[in-house]
Amino acid sequence: MSRIPSPAHPLTVGVVGLGAIGRRVCEALDAGLPGLRLAGVTARTRERAEPVLKSLRTPVPLLSLDELIAAAEVVVEASTQAHLQEIAPMALGAGRDLVVLSCGALLGRADWVALAEQHGCRILVPSGAIGGLDAVKGGAVGPIASVTMESRKAPAGWAGAPWIVQQKIDLDAIREETLIFEGPATAACPAFPANVNVLAALSLAGIGPDRTTTRIYAVPGLTRNTHRISVEGEFGSFRLEVCNVPSENPRTGRLSYLSTIALLRDLGATLRVGT
Repeated sequence: MSRIPSPAHPLTVGVVGLGAIGRRVCEALDAGLPGLRLAGVTARTRERAEPVLKSLRTPVPLLSLDELIAAAEVVVEASTQAHLQEIAPMALGAGRDLVVLSCGALLGRADWVALAEQHGCRILVPSGAIGGLDAVKGGAVGPIASVTMESRKAPAGWAGAPWIVQQKIDLDAIREETLIFEGPATAACPAFPANVNVLAALSLAGIGPDRTTTRIYAVPGLTRNTHRISVEGEFGSFRLEVCNVPSENPRTGRLSYLSTIALLRDLGATLRVGT
């Protein structure tokens, strides 16, 4: 961030994508986050954007991606991994701080990190639908031996994932808790690009995607998306379980947009708590 925001000179924020997360972020900015102002939004279609735009107390424009990047000092990506391939180089190349929700797309993108350094901006990743990233970051200063995450969702929460399609897994036929994937984050993130951004965030905070492992389960009747994190290191160990109430999108927990709002609030805060 190039400057400290104030009520008189707030940071301008643009939101890309108006799904379950983007819409809630817009509503929070519209309701008021100290030192921040919603400058505009972009969406796939005007029809998708209109309900959100009409719900806001302060009117904001629907912009093209070029226009949004020109208008906003902070760009919030709440779209898809595929769309991030276009958003990231444009936003970072323009010197904009980029808040990334589809952080699975960050794995292996040292070029984006270098681009941000070159243009004096930052890539910011919210905690998303999990907790404990502060402890993982702290623990990673000393050696960490292992990081494992187990994720459980109702079968519908995994629908459409490339792994499900490729393996021809019939989610409707699952009648009991079933392990549907096991492996490193490097394999899991492309296999479940819309589902395991939390795993990417965990790997980036800790020991990297090659050494961070996951087990993914489909659990019929499960009403909360559940993530269990286990970390062993020089500091000791910790276990954490987060049970998320899904948003209107069964693949997305409510904590995903709440943690994004908290990250934005910190941008304008003079007191920040946590690593």
